[in-house]
Amino acid sequence: MAAPRHGAVVVGVGRSAEGLTVVRTAAGEAAAHDRPLHLMHAFNWAATGGPAPAGGTRIDAERLLERAGQLASDAAPGVAVSGEIVEGSPVEALLRAAGTAFLVALGDGGISTCPACVAADAPAVELAARAGCPVLIGRSEPAPPGPLLVGYDGSPGARHTLGYAFDCAERRGARLLAVRVVEPERRDADDGLLEAAVNRHAVRHPGVAADCQTVRGVPADVLLDRSRSAQLAVVGARGDGPVRSSLGEVSQALLYHSPAPLIVVRGLDPGAREGA
Repeated sequence: MAAPRHGAVVVGVGRSAEGLTVVRTAAGEAAAHDRPLHLMHAFNWAATGGPAPAGGTRIDAERLLERAGQLASDAAPGVAVSGEIVEGSPVEALLRAAGTAFLVALGDGGISTCPACVAADAPAVELAARAGCPVLIGRSEPAPPGPLLVGYDGSPGARHTLGYAFDCAERRGARLLAVRVVEPERRDADDGLLEAAVNRHAVRHPGVAADCQTVRGVPADVLLDRSRSAQLAVVGARGDGPVRSSLGEVSQALLYHSPAPLIVVRGLDPGAREGA
């Protein structure tokens, strides 16, 4: 029987090597935030014309979850792990889980290694655009032991995302790299904006070493470049306005092209973490 998902890190488990790699990433995130880990594998019965689901039998699915559970326990021995087999689309199952989860996670499906091969409605893209809680997109290759990267543009959503990133950095024991990008044609009337925001959060997170960079350039390009040496990138969805299911240019660029695992922050109360 599946354990309750409330407050858990919920990860979609696929059959590929990448699908199992994201289990380790999600287990590490669960350990950092002192949360249980819930493994979810979905059978898409509608995708097959025969009596057995595409990709194998239920026994195969149970063995897959057992293997994933062992990988999670090896990666994060102190994390409580549960598992569940659900019927239907993996994305829809994770979207339902997002209503009570702390975070949902899924592999990128090869986006970062071949973005041209992946459709706009790829599972990772759909989940990042539609979930009601933060979304972790895992990669096939381990991230380098670099800083935790977060972009900042001064908007309410960015202030919220900065607070989330500080919390993640503190729990991981990571250095934080906060980057604000000013587009070349714009006059920067907010010199010191990033430093002021970082200093407000630093008071509440004295154990986090934070670096600030304000640079000129194209925001998506600059943050993508910085992400190549980051252990994790944290970005706001920029999709909580009238068209909630959209993603902003920066979040899309990092989702498709960054080799670093990515957390798209959405669905949380801005006042709960931002406080500035």
